Amino acid sequence: MPSENDPSLQPAALNLTPGSEYGPEARGFQGIPGIARAANGRLWSTWYAGAKTEAPDNYVVLATSADDGQTWSEVKAVIAPEGDVRAYDPTIWIDPQGKLWWFYAQSYLYWDGRSGVWAVTTEDPENENPKRSEPRRLVDGIMMNKPTVLANGDWLLPASIWAYEPTEGSVKPGGESALPKPGAHAYRTRDQGKTFEYAGGVTVPNHSADEHMIVERKDGSWWMLVRNKDGIVESVSTDEGKTWPEVVKSAIPHIVTRFFIRRLKSGKLLLVKHNPSMDRAWLAEAVLTANAPERSHLTAYLSDDDGKTWAGGLLLDERQRVSYPDGDQADDGRIFITYDFDRRGAREILFAVFTEEDVLAGKLVSDGARLRAVINNLG
Repeated sequence: MPSENDPSLQPAALNLTPGSEYGPEARGFQGIPGIARAANGRLWSTWYAGAKTEAPDNYVVLATSADDGQTWSEVKAVIAPEGDVRAYDPTIWIDPQGKLWWFYAQSYLYWDGRSGVWAVTTEDPENENPKRSEPRRLVDGIMMNKPTVLANGDWLLPASIWAYEPTEGSVKPGGESALPKPGAHAYRTRDQGKTFEYAGGVTVPNHSADEHMIVERKDGSWWMLVRNKDGIVESVSTDEGKTWPEVVKSAIPHIVTRFFIRRLKSGKLLLVKHNPSMDRAWLAEAVLTANAPERSHLTAYLSDDDGKTWAGGLLLDERQRVSYPDGDQADDGRIFITYDFDRRGAREILFAVFTEEDVLAGKLVSDGARLRAVINNLG
């Protein structure tokens, strides 16, 4: 149960009428976006912001579009904890029953050794101003990537406990001994988010925020891909998370940053990652290659064999300082990918719309496809 002595365990107020203190002039920093699409086509976008950088004043925001992303609202909702508690690393997801989940992390100071995954839900994401639940704490950790829906209908939440030392002065009652074990973890719900149980996880060497995602392969195994200082590492559980082998370096070359992987309605896997010149060898020979330092050349690929091989290569944005892709798919097959650009300068939240055909062609060939479309721009 939440403690009176631990402000990070207290729910923050849900502000549905945010004022100028959260307006464009106040947001000196913004990024780390997520996107979701309701059944009627309404789009929802979330990201987090603050005055200067990643700090205790961070808060998460929500915007929406009713015209397929041609125009977007300014900030419609804000979660800004009081005092030295920050809200950050949000993601947004519409579950198989049509409920929208707005997830975010909440921590005392920058990092308190535990954080927590919180959620606000609505039963009516097709409405511009739906009734929303109050914030609810689900599990320990940080979950900035969408849940995975298993073949049997259960969901997996990928929540990370960073292996960083807690910020000085942040550890609350119980001390260091009460902190959860660092690693990339999974939590399972068998009742559509009413309750959650621990489903295992891995310790990540050369840790770098984890930001992991889990794919259920067609053979029933769970494939976990994790960010670390080597790029991407992986582990595969063949017993529904009871055991996870030690992580190994993935054949997918990458820099040290977030990537996005998701199963599409066609059954293929979509991968969005940074694509320096090292990808040529990876696609041709599936060999390990060295990292490159730039967050640039954000590119989409497809796999029809559960990630053994990849094809296509649609370049979404070649600029340096593009990062942190997240996505969703419409019923008509169109893919929506959001990402950020230049978090302290242009402060752009962007998105692209494309199809599998575009990815395989390596260029836009479908009607209505768009690149570098703007959700929010403060530059």
